[in-house]
Amino acid sequence: MPLFIEYEAKCTAPEHWTAAGLTREQSQVFVDGIAAIVQPIKTHYLWRPTLHDPNDEMVLEAAVNGGADAIVTFNLKDYGVVPGTFNIEVIKPATAIRRIRQ
Repeated sequence: MPLFIEYEAKCTAPEHWTAAGLTREQSQVFVDGIAAIVQPIKTHYLWRPTLHDPNDEMVLEAAVNGGADAIVTFNLKDYGVVPGTFNIEVIKPATAIRRIRQ
């Protein structure tokens, strides 16, 4: 839940939805769509600290505990090689969109 709340705050911040070429309403529709499909993940164990940026730790924990294949972010450098130890790839949003379209 904390990760989704942070994600919602980022996606609905004017600087982010305008950079994505969306309106505020479209950004809210996007967030509502994500909210409809996400599944809560129970954290079974913590690995902190493993990343350079402590704010990224909950993203890694959710990805590991949720069995994610990838973390999608513009912030590749802060994750380094750590996600790879859990067989999780870190990719940019454009890469994720290309894969979804294929």
